Amino acid sequence: MTNTTDTSEPVIGGNAGLAAPTPDVAGATGGGPASRTDRRGGTDGRGGTDGRGGTDGTGKRRRRAVWGVMSIREKVIRYVLLIVVLFITIGPFLWQLSTSLKGTGEDIYTANPSFIPSQPTIGNYLRVADAIPVFGYIGNSLIVAAIDVIGNIVFATLAGFALARLQWRFRKVVLGLFLATLVLPGEATIISQFVTVKDLGLADSLVGVALPGMIAALNVLLMFNAFRQVPEEIDQAAVMDGANAMQRLRYISFPAVQGTIAVIAIFSFIGAWDDFLWPLIVLQSPDKLTLTVGLQYLQGTFATDQRMIAAGTMIAFIPIAVIFALLQRFFFKGVEEGGVKG
Repeated sequence: MTNTTDTSEPVIGGNAGLAAPTPDVAGATGGGPASRTDRRGGTDGRGGTDGRGGTDGTGKRRRRAVWGVMSIREKVIRYVLLIVVLFITIGPFLWQLSTSLKGTGEDIYTANPSFIPSQPTIGNYLRVADAIPVFGYIGNSLIVAAIDVIGNIVFATLAGFALARLQWRFRKVVLGLFLATLVLPGEATIISQFVTVKDLGLADSLVGVALPGMIAALNVLLMFNAFRQVPEEIDQAAVMDGANAMQRLRYISFPAVQGTIAVIAIFSFIGAWDDFLWPLIVLQSPDKLTLTVGLQYLQGTFATDQRMIAAGTMIAFIPIAVIFALLQRFFFKGVEEGGVKG
């Protein structure tokens, strides 16, 4: 007796049964409203399209999200904000420059002053040189700025390296003290600084003006953060090769933080060049005044020529612009070193 096996599937629901689905040209199965086409623009089960652009089940148009591509509205908002920021930051500078180029026959106190000078002239700059010894004041400011820049580069680098790379007692305590000094304003310690400078016999001298600014706590912290970005494995390998601390600083760490050093140099120069209160307290001799203090002689007792004052401020601005133009490449490199690790 032989057993036969029927391999055919039973028919459900009568002789007609269910018809086999037929594939469409896209490869999906048809035969109903819930059918789906391919994933790149067909309809989903709700009658809409997929998430790559088209309509969803409610019939609303979906927005295609592309990384790095801004819409017209976003571009307009960004440019409007940029113009507002430029107007706030650069507007006063451009107005001072315009005032310094206006002649004596042009009214600068009118209700509707013109931004572009109708009678441009450089005579106001020549009058500044005749009114005060501006070149002597510039020389004094350059001496103070040079002392502060060199002092901050040397001492902030050594202090930052010691805090970041050397192991010694009370290292965290000293780091906390540097952080604490940032909370105090400069005016809180100005009396003690003056007493110290006077006791050292440096009152009424350019060295006395530059001494308190030769090292700043902020610059030490900037160097500390820059040295921390250098991998410790490199230092450990140098120690294994017999390198001492100064050799590690000179050949390993120092080349990696040159951008931060440029940032410190720019900040130190600007701080020393623009300082007004401290040189005003320390200096008494007219021939030793810095430029910011000497410019106050442009203001008369009974009359003040705003054109000459504007020309004086432009003269004081020129060295800062030159220094930043020369070091801007290193400045942005230093900002990148302090903000990005890896």
